Amino acid sequence: MTGARWRKSTRSGNNGGDCVEVADNLPGIVLVRDTKDRDGGTLRFDTAQWQGFVRFAKALGAA
Repeated sequence: MTGARWRKSTRSGNNGGDCVEVADNLPGIVLVRDTKDRDGGTLRFDTAQWQGFVRFAKALGAA
């Protein structure tokens, strides 16, 4: 998507393992892609979906 500013997930390590990038600078949407395959598919979430996912992931991490 034009204008997306990608950042590496804070949970991704620096060892070349499983990494994702997130672009959350576009109005109303959040994009997610695989760092190792940037030209591959991109997941698209609306802001509420993404916030729900992040809350769920944090809850799992705290368990």
